[in-house]
Amino acid sequence: MNDILRVGAVIKPHGIRGEIKVWPTTDDRRRFDELDDVILKTPSAERTVSVEEVKYFKNIVILKLEGVDTVEAAESLRGADLYVTRDQAAPLADGEYYIGDIIGMDVVTDQGEKLGAIRQVIDTAANDVYAVAREGRKDLLIPAIKQCIVSVDVENNLMTVHLLDGLMDL
Repeated sequence: MNDILRVGAVIKPHGIRGEIKVWPTTDDRRRFDELDDVILKTPSAERTVSVEEVKYFKNIVILKLEGVDTVEAAESLRGADLYVTRDQAAPLADGEYYIGDIIGMDVVTDQGEKLGAIRQVIDTAANDVYAVAREGRKDLLIPAIKQCIVSVDVENNLMTVHLLDGLMDL
């Protein structure tokens, strides 16, 4: 399990006061209202910064971070990722999991066949789809529906799935 969870990615500056536009990577973008600080990761550094202000525009979150006061400072954050610690994460209902805990999880069938590891979680309009990386073959796409997902064991990093007819042929 990851100790930190990604909640957004910096798209670009917004205005001249150092605000940044953030693409939320969380199901509930309003969760930014509850954050006092975030972990900001750039290719060269990682630091915790306080959140001074939160605004929303369509699907985008606009943040004002402490110490980021100019458009140039905001520009330097383009492409950075925003994380929170697990204790700051939004609570989950039964049967829900953080994407960070699913990525890299080993996948086996209900018949015991090892399929590979989850490389990506794809968000679709209907449901998530797990892309399972398989050696020497294209990814196997498994819909995150109750007919396919038998069990998810985060502590043991293992997902058991039932493959519907034709799924391996896609």
